[in-house]
Amino acid sequence: MNRRLLSLLAAPALLLSTSAMAQPEYVTIEMEIDVDRSAEEAWSKMGDYCDISEWLNLDCVITSGDGGIGTVRVLATGRVTEVLVAQTPLSYGYTQPAVEGQFYNLYHGFLEARPTGTNTSTLLYTLILDVSNLTDQAAKDADVTRRRTSFERALGVMKGIVEQP
Repeated sequence: MNRRLLSLLAAPALLLSTSAMAQPEYVTIEMEIDVDRSAEEAWSKMGDYCDISEWLNLDCVITSGDGGIGTVRVLATGRVTEVLVAQTPLSYGYTQPAVEGQFYNLYHGFLEARPTGTNTSTLLYTLILDVSNLTDQAAKDADVTRRRTSFERALGVMKGIVEQP
């Protein structure tokens, strides 16, 4: 057989092996809570990149950067690393980088204080991640529920911090 014929025969096999790979299954978890403070005041009380230690009750250490884009925080005694990838005066977004040898779920989080009035705002927290590594729909649903519960609890703590006199 000539090379051209071999490459034509190999093409369908390559397509089959590529399609047999797990396809990403991204989920978005959107959460919010209203607060009785302006967005600027709310953000000043809970929007620092390591304020997560207060509202998720875990340790946070900045390992590089100055609090701007590219800053790296390490959480939970080194178990979780997050990189600041987006920032505005009232929001930030972060990602967890890939770890060699582990499934990469493309985890991203976004936290924002959005003005709703002169002295009111909404805190929004959005997560996105790939759950295709989980065994079945029940496991995927349980993972989403666990994350939602944890971060909705954190939003409640943020509300308490923000609304303190």
